[in-house]
Amino acid sequence: MKVVILAGGLGTRFIEETSVRPKPMVEIGGKPILWHIMQTYAAQGFNDFIVALGYEGDVVKDYFVNQHYYDNDLRVTMKRGRVEVLSKDAVDWRVQLVDTGDSTQTGGRLLRLAEHLGNDETFMLTYGDGLADVDVPALVDFHRAHGRVATLTAVRSPLLQRPLALDNAAVRGFREQACGGPVNGGFFVFEPGVFDYLRGDEDSLESCALTQLARDGQLMAYRHEGFWQCMDTAAERDLLEALWRSGAPPWMSLLPTASLAAMNRLYQRFDQRTQMVVAAAPRGA
Repeated sequence: MKVVILAGGLGTRFIEETSVRPKPMVEIGGKPILWHIMQTYAAQGFNDFIVALGYEGDVVKDYFVNQHYYDNDLRVTMKRGRVEVLSKDAVDWRVQLVDTGDSTQTGGRLLRLAEHLGNDETFMLTYGDGLADVDVPALVDFHRAHGRVATLTAVRSPLLQRPLALDNAAVRGFREQACGGPVNGGFFVFEPGVFDYLRGDEDSLESCALTQLARDGQLMAYRHEGFWQCMDTAAERDLLEALWRSGAPPWMSLLPTASLAAMNRLYQRFDQRTQMVVAAAPRGA
C-alpha cells in the first residue's frame, strides 16, 4: 500500500528554519523529520512512498538522491570515478518525489497525485511535520472493517485546536471552538473515492474534502492514545530533539531492535562529525 506524505507547505509559523528549507527537512537527531515519519511506516511493512513536493522541493530531491551516500561510509576511486558503499545500513524504500506546486493547498496536492495512486487502490497519507507511534496495521484493519471512504487518526493534543465532533467512531464534523477534545492527527487511510471530493489546487484537504466526507457519513476516526507530536515551532522541534537524545524516542518504539540499533549508529556518526566541526571552528565563529 502506498503512503503519501505532504511535504510542500511554506511552514510560515517556523520561519527561522523554513526560510531556507521545507519544514519536513528540519532535522531531529541529524535526520529530517520526514525521514522519521517514513521510518515509522517502513518499520511496520509500508515502504512505498510518494512525497508531495512544493516549496523548496529541490532540497527534498537532493536529500533522497544523495541519502545513500550521506548515511554510509564510502570508498572513492578517483581515477575511475567509482563510488563504493562500505556500510550496510541502507534503507529499503521506494520513494516517488512529485512536484505538486509551490502554492497548492493540501487537497490540491493530493488531487495532483491521483495518477500516481491508481483508480482502485487504498492508500495512506499523512502530514510531513507530525510524529506518532501509531500502530499502522491496526489503523489499516480498522479502515477496511468500517468500509467508508476515509479514516483519520484522532489524537489528544496539548494545543488548543479545533476538535472533532464524534459520534462513537464516526466523525460528524469539526467544532468551531477549541475545547480540548480529540483532534485530527493525520495518519489517514483513503479509498480512491476521496478524489470525488476535490476539485483543484485551491482545495484544502481539511476544510473541503474532510468536512464534506464527514457530512456524508464517510469519515471515521481511529483513536490513538499513544504518543503524537506535531512540529510547528522551534520549541516543538527542541522537544522532539530532547526526546531523541534521551535514547528512546517514543515514535521509534515500534522499530525492531536491529533497525533501532542501525539508526542509532547513523546518529552517532552524525553527532561525532558535528562535534568535530564545532571543535575545529575558530572562537567567535
